[in-house]
Amino acid sequence: MAGWLDQAGFLHMLEPEVRAHLASLRPQHVPERTTLFRPGDRAEVFLILLSGRIGVYMTGRNGRELLLYSVCPGETCVQTTLGVLGGAPYTGEAIAETDLVAVMVPPQMFDDLLATSAAFRGFVFRAFASRLSELMLLLEQVAFVKVERRLAKSLLERARPEGIVVATHQELAAMIGSAREVVSRRLEELSARGVVSSERGQIRILDPVQLRRMASAD
Repeated sequence: MAGWLDQAGFLHMLEPEVRAHLASLRPQHVPERTTLFRPGDRAEVFLILLSGRIGVYMTGRNGRELLLYSVCPGETCVQTTLGVLGGAPYTGEAIAETDLVAVMVPPQMFDDLLATSAAFRGFVFRAFASRLSELMLLLEQVAFVKVERRLAKSLLERARPEGIVVATHQELAAMIGSAREVVSRRLEELSARGVVSSERGQIRILDPVQLRRMASAD
């Protein structure tokens, strides 16, 4: 993919010499459902995501999964940043939720750019700070926000234009930090009220207005 930097608008602030350095890297295609890293792995690259979405999950001792955050174009993975900066192993698991196009920056190039480019350094640390804020919000959501509201928000955020959310009950439970059984009960209630309908491996939103009310309710 030629000229990938021109498509990465979030890197427009980089100095010309930095852009030239990064331009030597070729974007890579990663298929949907690919596992990018697992707990205990070491960070081998700093990933710049050009298209697609990555989900980063943590699994508790009881086997329950929690979606820590999603990585979209222009965002960074806080675990990868920590791994490349300090050599810390991954504690979560990253899954390609869609087909991806990404540029893999080797650790030595990352270190050089971080040391010499104020613009690149600003991009990395602004994204890092934003991600930490999101993680704090996640803790607040799991601790204090009702399951119904979290579920409604998650369905709206992940709905395709035709109103379909492609996810199992287990995957939805991981996204909102709950148990599959709880999500299944809530979806049954919403289905009985005509808000959604559950199909195999997907949820169809029938009443988006009501779902938005639930998502924004105190």
